Amino acid sequence: MNISNSIIDQLAALAQAESHFRSENIKFGIRHRMRSGKTVLNHTQFLGYTKGPDGILQIVLEEAEIVRKIFDLYIQGNGVRKIKRYLEEHGIRTVTGKSEWSTSTIDRMLSNEKYVGEVQMQKTFTADFMTGRREKNTGQLDSYLVENAHEPIIDRDTFELVQRVKGKIRKAEKTSQV
Repeated sequence: MNISNSIIDQLAALAQAESHFRSENIKFGIRHRMRSGKTVLNHTQFLGYTKGPDGILQIVLEEAEIVRKIFDLYIQGNGVRKIKRYLEEHGIRTVTGKSEWSTSTIDRMLSNEKYVGEVQMQKTFTADFMTGRREKNTGQLDSYLVENAHEPIIDRDTFELVQRVKGKIRKAEKTSQV
């Protein structure tokens, strides 16, 4: 009985080592593509864009209008809860077709550099290949910014204004919590 357990343990360790080796090879390939400026994006759940035949993001006009509206509403002083209410009251659906919007989705959209035609790669990474657990990259790994990766929906000035407003709101929230 001990011999068979030992063999099973050795086979499990071998399988784990092989899995780790494959994971490292895949990561190497992805990072090599990033360094060379080749972007890989999930475009299926990304409001405003679809992937063109050449693999580059292309604007979906109807969705781009929704993105612009969200940015405009924010600049006009509407918070994400008011924007959520506006979208739902006007029957505007999410990219996945839902009638109910998430405030966190709207908040992430307002910070997403892809709307100005850039792609920041390796914002997150897989911290544990066994569990697939992802972590935010806060400097543990190199990050790559690809400028002019695709046509922007939002102009740079609008995007930067939104980032400044969001920064002021975050500072105000932190000081009110103290």
